[in-house]
Amino acid sequence: MKPKRLAADTAYGTGKFLAWIVGKGIAPHIPVRDFSQRDDGTFSRCDFKFDKDRNLYVCPAGKFLKTTGRILSGYMLRYTASAYDCGPCPLKSKCCPNTPQRIVPRDVNEDARDHARALDGTPAFEESSNQRKKIEMRFAHLKTHHRFVQVRLQGLSGARDEFHLAAIVQNLKTLGNHIWRPPPDATVACAT
Repeated sequence: MKPKRLAADTAYGTGKFLAWIVGKGIAPHIPVRDFSQRDDGTFSRCDFKFDKDRNLYVCPAGKFLKTTGRILSGYMLRYTASAYDCGPCPLKSKCCPNTPQRIVPRDVNEDARDHARALDGTPAFEESSNQRKKIEMRFAHLKTHHRFVQVRLQGLSGARDEFHLAAIVQNLKTLGNHIWRPPPDATVACAT
């Protein structure tokens, strides 16, 4: 079984997971987990243009932010501007008012994140999102109405069996609600 697309929520929108999905040839219909937007009035990462050929960012003033290539925390590169460029810059108050130079972080899997961002909003992405919501509603129903919060049996086969039993109960309940309706009211039947 090889899926063509995978729908999931933002918790799965990390660079590492998206890179794995894209590497397998699966379209990631997953919102990207992103904290790059700033709300303090200073420039966000999207205000800096990334030059893939030269592996550097270009700031709004046209100066370069370069990286040493050292990966921090296992997934992040830091692109740093020169303090000599940032000090006299007229945009410093909008860019880095509290630091000597601007630093822009970039995920090592940013290409996969960009790929997932490009799919967001497409008709296929919206369809996947709607289908995912329908399935997640069934899981939420299991959790709230059937108290299926955690599995009690151990191992993968135990968890699978317990989940199958819970799904059978849920499906029988849905079937029962569709088949066994209360008899129509006699006064309503006469009025029509």
